[in-house]
Amino acid sequence: MAGLIISSNVKSADANNAGLFSELDAILAVVIGGTLMSGGRFSLAGSVLGAVLIQSVTTTIYAFGVPPEVVLVVKAMVVLAVVLLYSEPVKVALDKITSRKEAQL
Repeated sequence: MAGLIISSNVKSADANNAGLFSELDAILAVVIGGTLMSGGRFSLAGSVLGAVLIQSVTTTIYAFGVPPEVVLVVKAMVVLAVVLLYSEPVKVALDKITSRKEAQL
């Protein structure tokens, strides 16, 4: 089904370029949906919501007239930010910051 949709978008069956740069969207949608990069449990609904979010961000960026190359950079920065937020050192640092704020209250 996805192959039919892609070939209808490019009005030809180009096996070399069909789906080019779609892997970044797929990974980003799943990670934003809550699936850990290290594996484990996932949420299908979360992945669908992540895909909707990524597509809405892409459409919004295109609506502002930004070149397509910049969209890839924005998506790559989002992947980097999500991976950093899931990393253990960042989690520990964020826990320290939130515990200080709670202690001050």
